[in-house]
Amino acid sequence: MTSPEIASLSWGHMKVRGCSASYKDCKVWPGGSRAWDWRETGTEHHPGVQPADLEEVLKKGVETLVIGRGMSEALQVPSATLDYIKKQGVEAKVLQTEKAVREYNTLAAQGNKVGGVFHSTC
Repeated sequence: MTSPEIASLSWGHMKVRGCSASYKDCKVWPGGSRAWDWRETGTEHHPGVQPADLEEVLKKGVETLVIGRGMSEALQVPSATLDYIKKQGVEAKVLQTEKAVREYNTLAAQGNKVGGVFHSTC
């Protein structure tokens, strides 16, 4: 199963190839995607991405997880979250969202088992 390409990104709007829905924030993994609803885990810009935000994607067998921190990198990624990812045996790449999407798409095109969580605004 391959990781789907992120077909487009603009402020507050993301499209994943093969998915009819559009997302503000999204999670992607080999074979799928869905909206990333911060309310599910109580995520806020500070302290940022929580392990609970990532569990679903990490369970999909990804080897690399790309995290998009937003267009202005307002979304934080605490060191405890990075430690959690590392303990799962997964490489983390934390980037500004436009750069994160490019990195994710490059890895996906190379056939890597890559997943991602992306914030498309601030």
